[in-house]
Amino acid sequence: MIVFLNGQFVPEEQAAVSVFDRSFLYGDGLFETLLVANAMPFRWSQHLARLESGAAFLGIALPFGAAELVRFAAKLIHENQLSNALLRLTLSRGVGRRGYSPRGADSPVLVMSLHALRDYDPQVLTHWQLRTSEFRLPANQALAQFKTCNKLAQILARAQAEQSGADEALLANTDGFVVEGTSSNLFWIAQGAVHTPPLASGVLSGVTRSVVLELCRDLGLAMHERNVTGSRLMEAEGVFLSLSSMGIVEGASLDGAPLRQSVLTRRIHAAYSELVRRETATA
Repeated sequence: MIVFLNGQFVPEEQAAVSVFDRSFLYGDGLFETLLVANAMPFRWSQHLARLESGAAFLGIALPFGAAELVRFAAKLIHENQLSNALLRLTLSRGVGRRGYSPRGADSPVLVMSLHALRDYDPQVLTHWQLRTSEFRLPANQALAQFKTCNKLAQILARAQAEQSGADEALLANTDGFVVEGTSSNLFWIAQGAVHTPPLASGVLSGVTRSVVLELCRDLGLAMHERNVTGSRLMEAEGVFLSLSSMGIVEGASLDGAPLRQSVLTRRIHAAYSELVRRETATA
């Protein structure tokens, strides 16, 4: 596999950063993961906007401009001959002085890598077993709006879920409301309307989440941002997740108890698959 590393295209075996890099030492960086379909990144501009916003918030200078990154991504996809994949961008503050202070770390590192999508058919609605995690996310956390390289709560929650035979973990916030999955945004259906936790609850403003909001408007579905408890999720007419790698995934069970299935989830999944096909179609 060929990897983009700060302006160079190198074999993955040679794609190395310093052991003193701050993303390795402290998680001092950001990342974005995009779906690539038909050799085209889906919703590139939204992912890049979030990366740029996060970099400005953290005070990390992006080493390349938007137009350059588009060209680099296209070349990386071509070099690897992967028309359907995940594209990951990782931005680190780079090497600096010892300690938490970012002073002296003025040579940021940007990496792009591709990862093949296996056994994934965008036309098939995937069903996941869900598990409630004991780990909590802080409510009203400013950092939650960005994909930082520090994801320990999500890592441990996912590990617990997998150990119990589940596919994904749901995390609650410090106010006790269920807010999101380890790598996904949460939606549920109640009284014929689609609901999702508000951003202030501490959830990531996912790009696929924003696509779902668009699709609900286009489909004429009522959409609300509300807090939810685990017991309310169990009573919902349907539960689904959104994430860049899989699009729409329906919850089949929560903590071993079956969840109801909804025709609205299938409608949103079909609309999402069609949108990806349309926006990544080659001329």
